[in-house]
Amino acid sequence: MYALCQGYFEKSFSAAGAAHGCCILAGCAQHSTERCDMKVSCLQENLAKGLNIVGRAVAARSTLPVLGNIKIETDNARLKLSATNLELGLVCWIGAKVEEEGATTVPAKTLVDLVNALPKGQVSMGYTARTQSINVSCATVNNDIKCIDAQEFPLLPGPDKEVGIELNVVDLRAAINQVVFAAAKDDARPVLTGAELRIKGGELKLAAADGFRLAVCTAHLAAPAATPITAIIPARALAELARLLGDQDELVTMYLLAAKGQVYFQMRDTVLVSQLLEGNYPDYAQLIPRSHTTRAVMTTSELRAACRAADIFARESAYSVRVSVKPGSELKPGNVELDARSAETGSNEVQVSATVEGSALEIAFNVKYLADVLNVISSESVALELSGSNAPGVVRPLGNDDFLSVIMPMHLGG
Repeated sequence: MYALCQGYFEKSFSAAGAAHGCCILAGCAQHSTERCDMKVSCLQENLAKGLNIVGRAVAARSTLPVLGNIKIETDNARLKLSATNLELGLVCWIGAKVEEEGATTVPAKTLVDLVNALPKGQVSMGYTARTQSINVSCATVNNDIKCIDAQEFPLLPGPDKEVGIELNVVDLRAAINQVVFAAAKDDARPVLTGAELRIKGGELKLAAADGFRLAVCTAHLAAPAATPITAIIPARALAELARLLGDQDELVTMYLLAAKGQVYFQMRDTVLVSQLLEGNYPDYAQLIPRSHTTRAVMTTSELRAACRAADIFARESAYSVRVSVKPGSELKPGNVELDARSAETGSNEVQVSATVEGSALEIAFNVKYLADVLNVISSESVALELSGSNAPGVVRPLGNDDFLSVIMPMHLGG
């Protein structure tokens, strides 16, 4: 999206013809007497980790060659790494010894592959503006890589007067992981490729849907928000954020840059910024059934295993699996039976012990959708709530009211 170039990142291009002095890393045999425009050194493992973090935002294909590069610049005695595809931006800071301040951009694939292949130890980098190249050396390995001027790289904006909202890292990561799987994978309805974030008071609600299923998770803020917030964040950006969040009891600060149509997440040494999706998100509250006629409680791991087995035989029938809920009696416990059939492969029937309330019922679900929900539920038991063969089903982890998923039924064949 070139429009993002104007909103998400404020582009500033300049002629790269002016020389800033002839220099490369002092230590290169050919130019050992010349100073560097930028000269830094850092540990190979720290550089590799930082490059692998920001490298996920590099544009795979772009008409702007600089978007295939990673920006390297000195920043307050640290090395700052940045990458963007004009929809998602990642920035990471690593410790470094800075001898000469400066900045450049280096082809991402070349640099990442090279640094990953270097031996552990100190990596020295020296940038020469005259030749637009950077010398990267470690132990006995010496390399020169062609660069693109840093002034051609889009500027990543940060918060201005916006007030940040502090979110617990563990809670936010859990909410993201429980929701993003339900977002649409295609762009037929772009708004559904994102998740709706709502913040009101001390509560955060995250929801994603693709027209066939819905996942909703509620988390609690470290401190109440001053004003309500609603935003639609691309699912890919949230998935990247979840990868960056650690497992420590820390805080991440979120800024909604409404005027620029962006959301900005500040972590300890990393920043993620994403373009927001425009449009109106569906009113998903009306999709959640308010009541049910049948409820089956099962062991999550047993139902998950049954879904994996049924998946093998349901591939030729659009992953449709018949789910039969059978109440128990004084002599026989209740169960839920999954039945998958294939004209070529054969058939599969699995019975899962269940505590059933209400009447017997048969319904068909896409077994992949059911498995996706179970894969993000950590509770020992799960409840399946139904109100008819043609009505949506609701999956809830037992003992956790902060998450639910709605799955639309499929046609129930004969």
